This record gives sequence, C-alpha cells and structure tokens, in this order.
Amino acid sequence: MATQAAPSPRIRRTRAALIAAGLDLLVERPIDAIAIDELVARAGVAKGSFFNHFEGKHDFAAAVAAEVRLEVEAGVTRANAGVADPVARIAGGMAVGADFALSQPRRALVLLRSQVPATRQTHPLNRGLKEDVAAALAAGQLRPEAAEAGVVYWLGLCQVLMINLIETAPTRAEAALRLREMLVMGLSGLGVPEQRVNAVAELIGERW
Repeated sequence: MATQAAPSPRIRRTRAALIAAGLDLLVERPIDAIAIDELVARAGVAKGSFFNHFEGKHDFAAAVAAEVRLEVEAGVTRANAGVADPVARIAGGMAVGADFALSQPRRALVLLRSQVPATRQTHPLNRGLKEDVAAALAAGQLRPEAAEAGVVYWLGLCQVLMINLIETAPTRAEAALRLREMLVMGLSGLGVPEQRVNAVAELIGERW
C-alpha cells in the first residue's frame, strides 16, 4: 500500500499561519462573527488556501481548539508522569486545566469557545482520561455509571471550572481553594470513597 506523502513545508506554513490567525481572532469573538476574508488577511495567505485546509469556519474553529487542547494534554502528561494511581491522574488533569485557565486565559477561551467540543469517549484527545477512568473502575474506585458517563462528566466539570476561573480572575490562593472544592465534589460524584477523595485533593493541592 502506498504511503501518503508528507505535506510540503509551504503547505505546513500556510496551515500554521491560518491557525495562528485563528488563535488571535477567536480570543476576541466566536467564529460566527469572524469572516473568512478577515482570517486570510490576518494570516497573510490567499483565500483559496483556506479551503485547501478546512471545509469551513466551524471545521477551522475545531482545528484551532484542538491545537490548544493538545497544549493542555501535553501539560497533563507532564503533570502525571510517574503517577500510577488513576484517580490521582484524573484529578491531575483538572488541576492542569485550572492552571491553564489562570496562566493563559486568552488561549483557554479559544478552547472553551469551540463549537465542536471533543467529548466523545472515542475522541483521540480523550484517550488518556478514558484509560484512567477504566483503570479506576477496574480497581473498584468508581461507581459503575462512570463506565459510560465518567469521561463526559469530568470534561464538563473541568470546562466549567476553567470558565469560572477566567470569568472571576481569582488570586492563586482563591483558585486553589476552588480547585480543591471542585475535586472533592467531582471525585465524590464519580463514586470515589470520601477518605480517598480527601487524600487525592490534598495531594493535588500540594503539587499545585
């Protein structure tokens, strides 16, 4: 079977320029309020180039949000390096999202404004969370409902926390308290025993 040729440097540069322009513009307003002419002008590329890379504006917005989500996921991977406990890994993901919202609120807004959120269990960006939920279930640490709803539930909590931190702009100490409260509520909702919830929340607080 023939392998697909890698994109040329020019094609990669054009796509990168469009994504960079999207990151700038989507901070200011949602994709429906941004014209393609404005996007390509900001990127410095021909209008036809846009449609060589994206089917339309919503496809483009999803691609830009995916770039930011990859940043967050890379942070989760770093934070969870060497952490074996799946419940602590799940909690660590929320902590990374909260830190991203505090430290990079403009980029976080781009992710949260995406009109095609990646909430499906089968989405590649959710693989790590899905595996951690499955491992925690196998260890008897979560309620059975988490098998189907755990990923969506946790992603929803993380997104709402990030929105709240961007909206209220708390101090680091205030944000740490809010994160702890969300972890306690969220892990309890997943069915984690109370003693384990408090231990994990304490651990994440020390790392955060």
